[in-house]
Amino acid sequence: MPIPKAPKDAEYVKPLDKGTRHNGHKRNQTTHRNGPNSFQIKFSWKMTKEFPSLWGGDSFCFKVSISQVNIEPQCQVRQFPDGFTFGTASASYQIEGAWDADGKTENIWDHLTHTKPYMIKDSSTGDIADNSYYLYKRDVEMLRELGVDIYRFSLSWTRILPSSFPDKINEAGVAYYNNLINELLQYNIQPVVTVFHWDLPQKLQELGGWANPLIVEWYADYARTVFKLFGDRVKYWITINEPHQVCHYSYGNGALAPALNIEGVPEYICAKNLLLAHATAYHIYDQAFRPEQNGKIFISFSAHWYEPLTESDAEAADEANQFEWKQYTHPIFSKTGDFPPAMKRRIQAKSDEQGYIRSRLPKFTQDEIEFIRGSSDIFGLNHYFSYYVNRNDSVNGYYESPSFHDDLSVFYTLLQEWNLGDSEYMKFVPWGFYKLLTNIREEYGNPPVFITENGFPTHGGLDDDVRITYLTEYLSAMLDAMDEGSDVRSYSVWSLMDSFEWAIGFTEKFGLYEVDHSSPQLTRTPRKSAFFMGEIFRTRQLKRCLINTPTPLV
Repeated sequence: MPIPKAPKDAEYVKPLDKGTRHNGHKRNQTTHRNGPNSFQIKFSWKMTKEFPSLWGGDSFCFKVSISQVNIEPQCQVRQFPDGFTFGTASASYQIEGAWDADGKTENIWDHLTHTKPYMIKDSSTGDIADNSYYLYKRDVEMLRELGVDIYRFSLSWTRILPSSFPDKINEAGVAYYNNLINELLQYNIQPVVTVFHWDLPQKLQELGGWANPLIVEWYADYARTVFKLFGDRVKYWITINEPHQVCHYSYGNGALAPALNIEGVPEYICAKNLLLAHATAYHIYDQAFRPEQNGKIFISFSAHWYEPLTESDAEAADEANQFEWKQYTHPIFSKTGDFPPAMKRRIQAKSDEQGYIRSRLPKFTQDEIEFIRGSSDIFGLNHYFSYYVNRNDSVNGYYESPSFHDDLSVFYTLLQEWNLGDSEYMKFVPWGFYKLLTNIREEYGNPPVFITENGFPTHGGLDDDVRITYLTEYLSAMLDAMDEGSDVRSYSVWSLMDSFEWAIGFTEKFGLYEVDHSSPQLTRTPRKSAFFMGEIFRTRQLKRCLINTPTPLV
């Protein structure tokens, strides 16, 4: 899941008749699509603020209002390649509930929601969530209704290892995951299992968590344990979900548990330790388990795409991408390894100016660089939306120093025309998905990519046309990149059902299935988007339809 908060400087630009001037630069309000199936759509500001119903006809067909373009309605059918897999995704704390049942102990999200409920928008917790610990058979039934190939879920560290260490394995927790895995396999659904999705044991956090170098050993012991317990049936492992969120939003700006809010130092220590922990788990699996279990193991990154606001902002955008997601992808997928060059250069210079004896960005040894490089069989990617970025002299002194944002020193821009539905933070920028996938292909030698999260929230209800709009255009952008050679092999929607969405609680809902949290049964009901995606899963085709409407451009 992305973090429901834009950087404090993110500006919202309302389109005007002939483009919008921002920081003295004229912005084009045309939504650009790239690739072999490209076209241009002009969105009005009124349309994005009050998006009309997009559902029509008997087929699952997306309709976009196109203004000032006189064309006949036309539909496009796009085929997914043979062997492409579809699924949905979830995470343990967000759906399982049973927070202290059957021997499970406290994790950092239990601790945060119980001790600082004001940090969650609706003061909710994951104590019950979707109660999937007890309702997993209904969850699998939903997956069967959708017709998925894979289901991505995560393991709760403290449900399996109550002491945080492998001295005691909780049989009840192991039985739950065994039951879920076996239920999936009974219906030919492949489990894709995330070892760590943000719910660190509270005991380990009190010992320093990801800022303690010993976390490499603690995490490796946990990973080894679950490989041994479940690896005979699990053929796809994700070591860690969204390292940028784990380090920056938990140790840096304090939006996520454990909410340390110590900027500019611990988040970089976390980054080094996390990469070493991931690589250690990778090599353990590769050497001790892969020969017999014959599975794949990889890491899932979160990545916005950062586009230059003007031609003169190309360097700022490149450095934003290096700081925000290549901080983790470059050490693993680049030819040279190590942290990205812009990070090393800028943080060293800032540290020197601030009087530090050494760079606040820890250094890897050459042995560590080689140990991390190449330690992922697949490029796992979570993507939701994009930003424009720019840099000028006014950024100097704008951010708190030291901090991640001061080290990077860019401004972020969001356009009003990227609004879709009533979400307070999610945006609709499908061309950014295409550019991100293209950059991964060109920079990293076209690794195999699994889209492990992509989705859009609503505020509830079964008629979720905006989600269908979003999914259609992002899938089409992904196919554009694939047509040009990007090796995307799998796509999972976030999420299977409404769940606890971290700092925003249950206020925004990503589920293909609605969950009635007012019902003791936590009833799950398919939304319109569930039928839409089920049709894509069944036919292996995406249908996109464009119709002309008289909506004027304001």
